[in-house]
Amino acid sequence: MSLLFSAKPGVEDHTEQNKKKKSWVREWTEAVVFAVVVGTLIRTFIFEAFVIPSESMERTILVNDFVFVSKLSYGPRIPMTPLAVPFTNHTMPFTKRVQPFSTSVQWPYKRLPGFSKIRRNDVIVFNYPMGDTVVMNKHFGEEDYYFWARADKGYEAMRENFLPPQYRPVDKRETLIKRCVGLPGDTVYSIQGKLFVNNQPAFEPPAMQAKFTVRMPDKKQVDFAVARRLQFNPQYYLVLDSVTYVYFMTFPQADSLRAMGADVKQWTSDLKNGSIRIFPFKLSDYPWSVDNFGPVYIPKKGVTIPLDTCSLPFYERIICNYEGNTLEKKGDRIYINGHEANTYTFKMNYYWMMGDNRNDSQDSRYWGFVPEDHIMGKAWVIWFSVGEGKIRWNRIFSLIR
Repeated sequence: MSLLFSAKPGVEDHTEQNKKKKSWVREWTEAVVFAVVVGTLIRTFIFEAFVIPSESMERTILVNDFVFVSKLSYGPRIPMTPLAVPFTNHTMPFTKRVQPFSTSVQWPYKRLPGFSKIRRNDVIVFNYPMGDTVVMNKHFGEEDYYFWARADKGYEAMRENFLPPQYRPVDKRETLIKRCVGLPGDTVYSIQGKLFVNNQPAFEPPAMQAKFTVRMPDKKQVDFAVARRLQFNPQYYLVLDSVTYVYFMTFPQADSLRAMGADVKQWTSDLKNGSIRIFPFKLSDYPWSVDNFGPVYIPKKGVTIPLDTCSLPFYERIICNYEGNTLEKKGDRIYINGHEANTYTFKMNYYWMMGDNRNDSQDSRYWGFVPEDHIMGKAWVIWFSVGEGKIRWNRIFSLIR
């Protein structure tokens, strides 16, 4: 005999219905957390968006070009400073005094496999190598600590104008975009503004911009209508006399002016005694300028070089700041980690970066080598662009070459 039990008429199982419904606050919180996690993973391991703030890469890349940077090209870099506010870099929005990260946890440099290696002339986004220590000028904002440390009136003499120095780990330093003109093991130098790599003329991008002195047949500045037709900025400043002007333009634009009867010559630096701002910052031995410098050997991982007082200015920062050794000089003798050294073996690869707008670019000529752990990714495509108050439709979704 079997017994059948059934619910009373009109009585239903309300177990599912009795579950608490999520509040709108909880739903929105979960949605925001999910979006932040997904966005952070994409930004860290796949691609990241940047906007171009300066003219150093014109006319290859223009100010207010919005660029996607591929993290997969060279392999995503594992975050070295994991404790940080999402979607921030070295400062919180609307303030430059609050750091949105903690250095209490620091992971060693590691990069996942990528689709390719860095090639010569790639356009690359990286962290500013000398951005590990910055000072906030009370009047003018953020400035390079090392520049002031080398200046005649050094940081100590001018410290009343600055807030205390701030330290930034590698992946929280300022972000820059330049062209990689020199690979590990290359030797680079420049003569009268002409760049050479391994004794061969370097690649010159078709849209590369430089300074040119211009004398028009009528001895006046270039007419605005002509400048607009040739698509260059007619801003100028006087050089030598009242009929010679200097313009930023591409080489084809310079050729067009020559065809109109103008006397056009490429302008190069006339600093015969060099500049203390140019790497390796030792005028007594290397009186170099932006247009005349080198030769400079770019370090390659595993290569051993002779180390003496002549080569040390080039590689001292690598030994101490980038590869974490202690270094001491006693007369002509050099001590690394407490031991006398006359050679050094590099632990990382390094690169030489320059802007396509050679006469208006702060690049490796001013701060030396870029370590491999500073490389963020390859500039891939311009996804949006705006200038002079309007959208530059012809630049949207154009590849960066």
